[in-house]
Amino acid sequence: MGSLVLTSALTASQATLGGGEGPAVNITASNDGSEILPLSTTGYDNNWGPIIGEENAVLTSPPFVPAPITRNHATKLIVDLEVLEFTAPIADGVDYTFWTYGGTVPGSFIRTRVGDVVEFNLHNDPSSKMPHNIDLHAVTGPGGGAASSFTTPGHTSQFSFQVTNPGLYVYHCATAPVGMHIANGMYGLILVEPAKGLEPVDKEYYVMQGDFYTEGAYGEAGHQAFDMNKAIHEDADYVLFNGSVGSMVGDKALTAEVGETVRLFVGNGGPNLVSSFHVIGEIFDKVNVEGGSLVNENVQTTLVPAGGSVITQFKVDVPGTLIIVDHSIFRTFNKGALGMLNVTGPEDLKVYSGKQDDRIYQGEGGAVQKVSTAGTNEIPATRDMAKRMELGKRGYEANCMACHQANGAGITGAFPPLAKSDYLMADRDRALNIMLKGLSGKITVNGTDYDSVMPQMVMSDDDVASVLTYVLNSWGNKADKVTLSEVKAAKAKNAGGH
Repeated sequence: MGSLVLTSALTASQATLGGGEGPAVNITASNDGSEILPLSTTGYDNNWGPIIGEENAVLTSPPFVPAPITRNHATKLIVDLEVLEFTAPIADGVDYTFWTYGGTVPGSFIRTRVGDVVEFNLHNDPSSKMPHNIDLHAVTGPGGGAASSFTTPGHTSQFSFQVTNPGLYVYHCATAPVGMHIANGMYGLILVEPAKGLEPVDKEYYVMQGDFYTEGAYGEAGHQAFDMNKAIHEDADYVLFNGSVGSMVGDKALTAEVGETVRLFVGNGGPNLVSSFHVIGEIFDKVNVEGGSLVNENVQTTLVPAGGSVITQFKVDVPGTLIIVDHSIFRTFNKGALGMLNVTGPEDLKVYSGKQDDRIYQGEGGAVQKVSTAGTNEIPATRDMAKRMELGKRGYEANCMACHQANGAGITGAFPPLAKSDYLMADRDRALNIMLKGLSGKITVNGTDYDSVMPQMVMSDDDVASVLTYVLNSWGNKADKVTLSEVKAAKAKNAGGH
C-alpha cells in the first residue's frame, strides 16, 4: 500500500497571530487571501452565505480520506452510500458476516464543509437480508437521520440536512437491535470542516476501532457468528482497527516520511468499549478532544468514547515503525487492536540515539514465566504442510509477533531474530523444547548475544506443531513440518525428567 499524499491547492504562507493573554494561533493564508484556521479556532462565522452549485461527494475506504475541501462557499453535496452484507476474514482462517456502509469496516469516510446541504441517498443492496438506516451524529434532527432513512433490501431512502457544526462525527446504523447492527460493522466517520478549512498537513489517515463478539474464542478457525450474550456482557473476542486483525500492518501499514506532519481521524464505533488510543513512539502535538473544537496539546494517550472520535496530529522526527494501539494493552496483543505507521528518512541522533550502551545487570528473578493462551483444548488431527502453515501463521501472529515481528526479524538487543536463525535451525529438538518450556539465559543468534526471557506458552500440541512448522519454514528458513507425534514425544520426555 502506497502512502497517501494530500496536496491541496493551498499554499502555505505561515504567520502567527498573538497578543493578549491567550496563546498564539497559527494562521495560513490561501491563494485567495482568506485564512485557514485550525478546527480549534473559536469565533468562526455562522453566516455561511448562499448555497452555490452542487457536487457529488468523494467517498473513500479506510485508511484513506478524501482530499481537503478548497472551495470557500457552501454547496449542495450529494452523498450516495450503499449498504452491503457479506462474509469476509476477520482474522487469518476466521470468517465473519459483516454488515457495512460502502463495503468496508468502518464505512466510507465522508468529508463536508460547514454550511453544506447534504442530499443523502442510502441504498440497501438487494442481496441484503436486513433493513438498515443511518444515524449521523453530525445531523440535527430526529434520530440523526435514522427516522428518515429506514431502508429495506433493494430500496433507496433519501433525506437532506445541513451540517451546522464543524467537527468529526460518527455515523452508525440505528435499526433494532441497534447494538447488533453496530457490532457487525455498521459505523463510520463524517468530517465537517470549518468554513476556513483545516490546518494543512502532509498525510491524513482514517482509523476506527470496534469491538466484535463471536461464538468462538479469538483465533478459533472457521466461520464465527455474532454472539449476543457476549455482547450484552461486553466480553469482546476481538478489538480491532479498521475491521480485521492486521488491517494496518506489513504492506498495509500507514506510511510517512521524516519531517512530515500526520493527521489521524480516529473514531470508535464500539458498540461497548472505550478506546485508550496511543501511538507508541510519538506524542500527539494536537488533539481535537472528542472530535470537537477543544484542542489539547502534547498528549500521550487520548480517550475515544464509543460513538465518539478524536483528531490527532503529530510531526514524525525520526525513522522507524510506530505502533498504533489501544493502550488497554491486552486488547492490542491478545485481541487484535494493533496497527503500524512506517516512517522512512534520515536519522536524527539528537532526537533519538538508539542504544548507546549495553551492560550486564544482575537483578533478582530470572525464572521462566508461563503465559496461558486461549484455545488450549487439544484438537487431534493429521495436518498437511499447507494446513500447518495456515494455522501456524495465525498462532504466530496471536502469540509471537509482538516480540519477534511480522517478518521474523526480532528486535535488536531484546528479542532474537527467527528469520534465517542459525540457533533455531541448528537443533530441531531444542527449538521444540523452547516452545514447550520457554527459555531464559544467554544465547547467541547469528553472531549476536541475547539474554532475555521467552515465557512458556501454554498451547495445545496441535498449536505447537503448527506454530513451529510456520517458524521453521518462513523468512528464508526451510525444514520438514513438525508432527503431532513429535510434540507428544517431546512432552513425554520432559515429563519423564530426561
